[in-house]
Amino acid sequence: MDLQALIDAASTRDWDTDPEESVSMAVVGLGNYARNVSIPAIEAGDYTELGAVVSGHPEKADRVAEGHDALSLSYEQYAEGEEVDAYDAVYVATPNRLHLDHIRTAADHGKHVISEKPLEATTERARAAVERCEDAGVTLMTAYRMQTDPVIRALASFISHGGIGEPTKAMGEFTFDVLGGSSGPDQWRLDGELAGGGALMDVGVYPLNTTRYLLGTDPVTVDGIARATEPFGSKSEDPGSPRFADEHVHFNVEFATGAVGDFTASFTGKADSWLEIVGSEGRIRIENAFGVNSDREVRIDTDAATVELSDWGLNETVEEFDYFAHCLLTGTPPEPDGHDGLVDVQTMGAVYRSAATGKRVSVDMGPARSGD
Repeated sequence: MDLQALIDAASTRDWDTDPEESVSMAVVGLGNYARNVSIPAIEAGDYTELGAVVSGHPEKADRVAEGHDALSLSYEQYAEGEEVDAYDAVYVATPNRLHLDHIRTAADHGKHVISEKPLEATTERARAAVERCEDAGVTLMTAYRMQTDPVIRALASFISHGGIGEPTKAMGEFTFDVLGGSSGPDQWRLDGELAGGGALMDVGVYPLNTTRYLLGTDPVTVDGIARATEPFGSKSEDPGSPRFADEHVHFNVEFATGAVGDFTASFTGKADSWLEIVGSEGRIRIENAFGVNSDREVRIDTDAATVELSDWGLNETVEEFDYFAHCLLTGTPPEPDGHDGLVDVQTMGAVYRSAATGKRVSVDMGPARSGD
């Protein structure tokens, strides 16, 4: 793939075969992201529509349902299968440690599932989610919107076709000021048990998974450092504790191909996100890499040319849900499936073990964290 072909590919859907049907979605969990990002994306999609919303807060569910002409269900009604014919698939957007329960319910009702990342709070629970969907014969997709972004997909193809030679190194950062919005320190993202960790689980997964996708490889070993101050470290100062919520994390990854990764994630500091892939014959740098529907800036330096591109691509959240629906309508397994999500949870668990022990850790060693 040459640079012009990459530019052309970054504004197209390489997976779209234009099916005529659509998929009705039930949204489980009505937090800020689900209400303000995911539901509008579902309604804007070519192959998706909103069928139902599910929440533990009846007034919120009724208000959202009325505003979007959808059914309103409580968690109990969802679990019992009320109005189950009103939707074809389920989007799980609850806190991480609750994903498994809602995935199990969907699988028991024969519904396909797209679950927010990370797939679960621990390796054991992520694996259980994958196995339950496999046993039920339903599709499980991990909601890695970056993998459906045409820009990222085009770059992955460019790299796989030797565009920057042999990839040798990846570097990335995602800093998100989690206390900068309306949510205070009591939010679930700062509860290490409910979230599975802190900054690593919430935003560190982005450079990790996006690099895995771009390079087509998985981690072998990791080492990491995790730190927290009040209110992040108030529950425990031990990164090995299942209640630890990291404020900052720095981790290094050795991939199966021999490439290495160097990543950071933070819950405090000036917001930023970027990713750089270095190869034997060039490099790619993406600014505003992981923000929702961000105007990404991409610089590609190769032996042949240097290209800088901005305001590039499509709304990746709309792409994510349309891609999921397209997979269901065409019987195509999604690329970011449940196993993809499981690998990341397992890898992040290994980072926490490394942070707790001060040692380099193999990714395939044991459960993700104590307290699984």
